[in-house]
Amino acid sequence: MTRLSVEMLAADVPEPITSAGHAQLGIAVLAGIAVIVLLITKYKLHAFLALTIGSLALGAFAGAPLDKAISSFSAGLGSTVAGVGVLIALGAILGKMLADSGGADQIVDTILAKAKGRTMPWAMVLIASVIGLPLFFEVGVVLLIPVVLMVAKRGNFSLMRIGIPALAGLSVMHGLVPPHPGPLVAIDALSANLGVTLALGVLVAVPTVVIAGPLFAKYADRWVDAQVPDRMIPQRASEELEKRPGFGPTLFTILLPVVLMLGKALVEIVIDDPENGVQRVFNVVGSPMMALLASVLVGIFTLGVPAGFSKERISQLVEKGLAPIAGMLLIVGAGGGFKQTLIDSGVGQMIMEISKDWSIPTLLLGWLIAVAIRLATGSATVATISAAGLVAPLAADLSTTHAALLVLAIGAGSIFFSHVNDAGFWLVKEYFGLSVGQTIKTWSVMETIISVVAGGLVLLLSLVI
Repeated sequence: MTRLSVEMLAADVPEPITSAGHAQLGIAVLAGIAVIVLLITKYKLHAFLALTIGSLALGAFAGAPLDKAISSFSAGLGSTVAGVGVLIALGAILGKMLADSGGADQIVDTILAKAKGRTMPWAMVLIASVIGLPLFFEVGVVLLIPVVLMVAKRGNFSLMRIGIPALAGLSVMHGLVPPHPGPLVAIDALSANLGVTLALGVLVAVPTVVIAGPLFAKYADRWVDAQVPDRMIPQRASEELEKRPGFGPTLFTILLPVVLMLGKALVEIVIDDPENGVQRVFNVVGSPMMALLASVLVGIFTLGVPAGFSKERISQLVEKGLAPIAGMLLIVGAGGGFKQTLIDSGVGQMIMEISKDWSIPTLLLGWLIAVAIRLATGSATVATISAAGLVAPLAADLSTTHAALLVLAIGAGSIFFSHVNDAGFWLVKEYFGLSVGQTIKTWSVMETIISVVAGGLVLLLSLVI
């Protein structure tokens, strides 16, 4: 695998805000992460506040002046929000529009009408993967749970055989495929190519979701005999609508940003001329912001208008879609601040200087760091942000494909073994009516399978591309 060239990067590393030695910096990193973990797990502090305090603690332990530590944190927060904030907002709007218009229900119902018997778990994977492209994981769970429960109830299917594939589809999309916040932040932090990351992410996601979804569901069904909790079958959004969008236009709207971003990546590979007119057009329409903006604008006409929404209703929908992401934006921004504090304190330089003696490949290192932070904090987003910040110096000399694979390795590690300190754990437990032990046997094991399989596939890909 590609290794860091210390000599080539030395000139690019900024002057550190502290003169601490390697030992002190190492202690500072551990102390900063420990503060974040302690505040989130023991004192239940919001991740935004925990990351903010942890960043300042990192600077303090590294011996940096407080004003410089604050400046580093503020600069990192600002640049991160500037890089991914608009994308997260556009994704939230698209997800809200998809849910409230009944478009998501239309896709679900159309696919389920074609699936029978043994094909149902595979249909659930397909549904979750398609629906999960523009949605946050929690939104996707809330959106799909009614479908999972109704399919299991009406079709007399095992809850695990139907539910595990749906959860696997959502989780894989969340951890590996942009425009989800975690991959976007890692792409920004590691200066990876979004189109290449998206293409490789889909390539890794397909076999991963097959193994962790329909295949693992057979074993989960043997381990846990869960019954459908009737109290958790809520009313679907489209039941309040007189009409809803068609299947074709809805699918087109969901896949439009993915197609545009992949198109940009393909044109860059085929033409490879920044001055070429065609490539310049695709550089604009295939940029993440323009691709998602185009999908939102198209969605007004393919989702909102067919559902009978007025201009006022669409405006309200956009406002409601933006409201829930405030916390996510702050967490992502604070994570960027933590990353910048790491870099400005000289941690990047330290990693570069000692990494030449490491026998751990860069991709595996990124995965392991993300796993450790995920287990400690329970947050995939915090794990992705922190791991990306720690290994960012190691990405500077990687090829385009290996930088993309490093993003995926970190994303895979951030999904590892969800347990009691993860909000998603409790979300799944309550919706499916499981005990803590049953949730660990099913959901937690499924997350671990996703993490290990995806991480292994990333390592294998790094050997051939």
